[in-house]
Amino acid sequence: MTGAGSGPGTAEPVDADHLADRMVMSAAVRGDRVAFDQLVRRHTPRMYRVALRVLGAPSDAEDAVQDAWIAAWRALPGYRGDAAPATWLYRVVTNTALGHLRRQRPTVGFDQADFAHVVDTGPGPEATAVGSADATAVHRALTRLQPAQRAAVVLREFEGLSYEEVAEVLDTTVAAVRSRLHRGRAALHDHLLADPGVTR
Repeated sequence: MTGAGSGPGTAEPVDADHLADRMVMSAAVRGDRVAFDQLVRRHTPRMYRVALRVLGAPSDAEDAVQDAWIAAWRALPGYRGDAAPATWLYRVVTNTALGHLRRQRPTVGFDQADFAHVVDTGPGPEATAVGSADATAVHRALTRLQPAQRAAVVLREFEGLSYEEVAEVLDTTVAAVRSRLHRGRAALHDHLLADPGVTR
């Protein structure tokens, strides 16, 4: 991801993946189901990572991703290309996961195997900062953050989006993103310190 903004009127990096996404998205917007299936194959893994980190349970994440793709298909006619396809899909799955979060009870159980394959794949600095904690503890701490902070931390620190991209996904300002991240990082750190299961 680049640090440059990707909102309306701003230049985006030109690379093979980006151009391929644009072409496939254009075809999907025109109703091409094969193109939409390509989007599903390309973007489901990252959408699942986001949903899992926001919701905390694999079954909830799977449900959220399925709902997100249904929402994406229905919303395709309104896609105008102002945001990169990946950014637009991040927005869809994040909103869907947060919607699920508002309707569910807090997650109480964690299985290390459920999280070990996604925690250390994030490129952001927070992944390094919490590297000494195991996957279960990190996700337990994430699910204790306020939803707005949790979404910002997941998108920035684990998915590696720029501040501008996170602001676009969350439909807010960069200043608000920075504030949420500041509070979210501090809370994440505190929860990890307070977790008796974290090796120090």
